[in-house]
Amino acid sequence: MDLGIAGKRALVCASSKGLGRGCAEALAAEGVHLVMNARGADSLEDTAAAIRARHGVEVVTVAADITTEEGRAKVLDAAGEVDILVNNAGGPPPGMWTDWERDDFIKALDANMLTPIALMKTLVPGMIARGWGRVVNITSVSVKSPVAVLGLSNSARAGLTGYVAGTSRQVAGQGVIINNLLPGIHDTDRATALDGGAAKAAGITPQQARTNREGTIPAGRYGTAEEFGATCAFMCSQHAGFMVGQNILLDGGAVNATL
Repeated sequence: MDLGIAGKRALVCASSKGLGRGCAEALAAEGVHLVMNARGADSLEDTAAAIRARHGVEVVTVAADITTEEGRAKVLDAAGEVDILVNNAGGPPPGMWTDWERDDFIKALDANMLTPIALMKTLVPGMIARGWGRVVNITSVSVKSPVAVLGLSNSARAGLTGYVAGTSRQVAGQGVIINNLLPGIHDTDRATALDGGAAKAAGITPQQARTNREGTIPAGRYGTAEEFGATCAFMCSQHAGFMVGQNILLDGGAVNATL
């Protein structure tokens, strides 16, 4: 299927590896030029070089922490006008409800709610002026099925979801489509780290921890960055113009819900 976005320009945050890279790769495969951001300059440049070589698209790199005001300013200055925005940032650390104080919540809100909102507020007006735009916010399966130890993430990402629910419906008539993509467990460095922590706590091997977790997923496996990216690319396509303010689960069936 031709997604109809060749020649568009996308800003993909936290895209040097993992799910962000999967999205960047899938968009580049469709002929989309990229502005890629990550905190680590070396891995970012390596990924950008590989994407240029594989897909022949223009790739601009900006090494910066997108969750800070200074980092966002640097990224936005390099990005200029973009047609597609993929918001992505790592989640806050796990813990128990007794662990978190106000400063912990403020930090989580800054990273996982206020940063994507700030980027949308800056870039969506230009999309409206040009009559076309796509925004995909990578949130979490915890929006649909809260994870007790991820209370900071549950709270911040739920706030972003509420913001998108209203905002998406205000701009859809002007050609700008905003949706959220909710990952479950995917085969990334984050999953490897979680498996390592679970293995240490249970006194088992990381492979056994992974096997145990895969057993909780109806699909029987972890997702891949490639299939996640393909879903993101479709949500950024010409064919997604009637999908407004939705929360798309990509979790292998782990969330057991009718709606």
